[in-house]
Amino acid sequence: MTRMRAVDAIVQILIKEGATETFGLPGAAINPLYAAMRQNGGVRHTLARHVEGASHMADGYSRTGDGRIGVCLGTSGPAGTDMITGLYAAIADSIPMLCITGQAPVAKLDKEDFQAVDIAAIAKPVTKFTKTVLEGAQVPGVFQSAFQIMRSGRPGPVLIDLPFDVQLTEIEFDIDTYEPLPVARPAATRAQAEKVLDMLTSSAHPAIVAGGGVVNSGASAKLVELAETLGVPVFPTLMGWGAIGDDHPLAAGLVGIQTSQRYGNASFLESDFVLGIGNRWANRHTGGLDTYRKGRTFVHVDIEPTQIGRVFAPDYGVVSDAGAFIDALLEAARDRVATLPDYNAWAEECRDRKARLQRKTNFDTVPMKPHRVYQEMLTAFGHDTTYVTTIGLSQIAGAQLLHVYGPRQWINAGQAGPLGWTLPAALGVVRGKPGQSVVALSGDYDFQFMIEELAVGAQHKLPYIHVVVNNSYLGLIRQSQRAFEMDYEVSLAFDNINTPQDSSSIATGYGVDHVKVAEGLGCKAIRVERPEDLAAGFAEAERLRDEFQVPVVVEVILERVTNIAMGADLDTMNEFEDLAASPADAPEAVYALLD
Repeated sequence: MTRMRAVDAIVQILIKEGATETFGLPGAAINPLYAAMRQNGGVRHTLARHVEGASHMADGYSRTGDGRIGVCLGTSGPAGTDMITGLYAAIADSIPMLCITGQAPVAKLDKEDFQAVDIAAIAKPVTKFTKTVLEGAQVPGVFQSAFQIMRSGRPGPVLIDLPFDVQLTEIEFDIDTYEPLPVARPAATRAQAEKVLDMLTSSAHPAIVAGGGVVNSGASAKLVELAETLGVPVFPTLMGWGAIGDDHPLAAGLVGIQTSQRYGNASFLESDFVLGIGNRWANRHTGGLDTYRKGRTFVHVDIEPTQIGRVFAPDYGVVSDAGAFIDALLEAARDRVATLPDYNAWAEECRDRKARLQRKTNFDTVPMKPHRVYQEMLTAFGHDTTYVTTIGLSQIAGAQLLHVYGPRQWINAGQAGPLGWTLPAALGVVRGKPGQSVVALSGDYDFQFMIEELAVGAQHKLPYIHVVVNNSYLGLIRQSQRAFEMDYEVSLAFDNINTPQDSSSIATGYGVDHVKVAEGLGCKAIRVERPEDLAAGFAEAERLRDEFQVPVVVEVILERVTNIAMGADLDTMNEFEDLAASPADAPEAVYALLD
């Protein structure tokens, strides 16, 4: 056996477990681990400007590929509390992430020592596992268990808290014989698959709702094969978007009361059987449950047993990993392929709605409507683009109007939706997808929340394009205040005394000069004020990104007030703008508009 410090064992375990991308800030209580990382050299570290930003970077990285685990590092006290929002965002979306904090020496615990807080207790509600390690000899086993827990069942984050003296304790450890613990994932039985197939094939208009569990299990290609074998339309959730490409004939659209397409809702309401795989029945997807459930039979498949029946009681539930369930159902379907019902007419009805029920995007007003921005983004950025966003009217309109063509190409903090998540998460995505096209989408407030992290992209050469749609408003909150007949404390507008007033500019009174701030943080930035300049602006952004290898901000000046389509039920959506009446109204639609 080899004798070494506990921190040296930790670094070797990180490498063996494949968790070699770390994001964080050093500090006195975590310096021993940083010293071990420096000495080993096998773990890469990205220096953040704020520990919350580091947690979102680790989260974003974890979302870029099957089995990836980003690591967030911080010192004792406030570093740990800064991680809480990041842990919440990760556990809400079933994302594995390892947070490691330094801590006061064991003898100082519970003595109100400087920056000593019970972070394990604070983090417990937003983690799958959290522990303050009190003995150096426990360190390898705690990390081994943590990795197993992150990967088993419904994935999620963990936090390990390391007192200073525990980090430096000498222990016996042999990395050559260390092995990751087996991962537990429940799998559907053949009998369960047969029962689901019986229920599905007895319906006239079956639908598959594909959730984030399909993406997390790496089962997107299998999902497409299943849909093609059965001939059944697929409705991805926001977290499952990309599991089937938007241009696939069986991709029927997003369903929901905010992030949805008109044709997605209309086709779903015509279904009579719904097979939910790896989804949560989130309220922004279902809207009012009476409308959502009326006249439909439901089967729910989820890896987490307590998810079955949490929102409503399905007609049948299966506890299974999404990929394992799809394998079982595919096998059963292949054995019955000669007797499967023909759902071509039903699928064609869904395609017809996709070609008729579209929202207009081709507006030429000045200041711009956001719809035109998304239209031009689709024109400018290829099918291989990965979009990163979190919350707000920018995200809602983006989900209504953009297209996604593959898994892990729509990276979104879906349930928690913390403002500020987009920028640092995008940096983590770039770490996980080097050389690929990454485009982040923010409103001005989301962008301002953690704008300091732009410096991380400049320092570490993490190139991506960040589209900031600026209406100088808390747009989603303003829209929700309409119910209270107010517009209160939601305007971000002011006359910026440091920005020259250009008579030709429409950006007067829009407050923060995002271009100047981005440039001051070492990045490139462009401001676009007119729709006819968007194409050139995006092309210039790509050129600057490729030349300088830094984040490039494209700030688009929008009209101050735009209401985005939403409602309380799937059949009562409020459309605030003109709908598409001709192919020219929605030139980037998957299908050209049918009259």
